[in-house]
Amino acid sequence: MVEVIVSGKRKSAVARALVKQGAGRVYFNEYPLEAYPNEQVKQRIMEPLNIIPETLRKRVDIYLTAKGGGVMGQADASRIALGRGLVKYTGSEEVKSILNEYDRSILSGDPRRTEPKKFGGPGPRRRFQKSYR
Repeated sequence: MVEVIVSGKRKSAVARALVKQGAGRVYFNEYPLEAYPNEQVKQRIMEPLNIIPETLRKRVDIYLTAKGGGVMGQADASRIALGRGLVKYTGSEEVKSILNEYDRSILSGDPRRTEPKKFGGPGPRRRFQKSYR
């Protein structure tokens, strides 16, 4: 029985995915994803599973844990970890190409980070206002 553990990052959120042989169950932070209250988060996490062949989806169990960041950051990190886990579990170039053609950000994260604050202003770009009267 093969188990695969992979991780995904988005902003300051980090997610780990454990993919192993099973019956098609998905758990997010030890909670069944079908019963998760936020529909938008649920759809975002399930995206890689909805585009791969159903035969593969029905034979794996996925356990996702996410920490740090916000709700959508955790969802995107989980989405990346899930996509990478499916590719690594199957070892199939077909699954990798399906996910890459649909959306490249499923397998490769977003490299953007916040720009550091500079002097002379409240943030990285904006300057303090001047008043002469």
